[in-house]
Amino acid sequence: MKITFAVTLLFVSNLLFSFSALNKAKQKPKWKLAWKDEFNYEGFPDSTKWSYDVGGEGWGNEELQYYTKQRKQNVAVSNGCLSITAIKEKYEGNNYTSARLVTKGKKDFKYGKIEIRAKIPKGRGLWPAFWMLSSNEPRIWPDDGEIDILENVGYTTGEITGAAHVRRNKTSNAIITSSNSTNIEGASDAFHVYKLIWTPERLEWYVDDKLFHFYDKADRPPLHWPFNGNFYLILNVAVGGSWGGKNGIDDTVFPQSFVIDYVRVYEDQNL
Repeated sequence: MKITFAVTLLFVSNLLFSFSALNKAKQKPKWKLAWKDEFNYEGFPDSTKWSYDVGGEGWGNEELQYYTKQRKQNVAVSNGCLSITAIKEKYEGNNYTSARLVTKGKKDFKYGKIEIRAKIPKGRGLWPAFWMLSSNEPRIWPDDGEIDILENVGYTTGEITGAAHVRRNKTSNAIITSSNSTNIEGASDAFHVYKLIWTPERLEWYVDDKLFHFYDKADRPPLHWPFNGNFYLILNVAVGGSWGGKNGIDDTVFPQSFVIDYVRVYEDQNL
């Protein structure tokens, strides 16, 4: 009798837990603004929110720019927007300059709705991006994953790509990339909202609230879902590189700016 009661109690408990988990999964997100930069100030980006990656050694992608630190020619906030500007010029042994802003060491994120309203630069050889890397120290790439919320290479005007990168298997450094692209008319001439919705089970990419890519944990082996940890944000404009420079660089287009109206991160209060 005691055994039967215990088994029954365990069954009921598991059933209630299953219903609770299912109900939680079906709940609509309850978004609350958790972090933002509206760029409603003048000067350099807010140092309490952003720092800089600096250097010009190719950044693992054969890129040609030198990323500078607090150099007004490459990064400035004015008229309610942040501008990251790529310039053709000799600097520290490189032929181009630009900037790369990161929230590393300032703010980490785990799940949420991440939005940027922006105009992308225009021209062959440019490679603007808004993306995320793991905050793990030491970070091991691609084991710890990468999320690209917005990428464009200048030889595909208006083509916006979202992607997730993970390690293919434990025995090699090969990666698996899940990506998709959508075409946005006037992406360099008008502001558009680029968005990632990141949950414990799924990644979704949007432009102007239109879903164009997704990546599901349920469809992947555990190695291909490293997205349950903290990540930080990156904003940059690369020049050239293995992808951005695939069709060469049009030096007549410089300078070109990645103009950002805001970056906002919302947390789901149901998680």
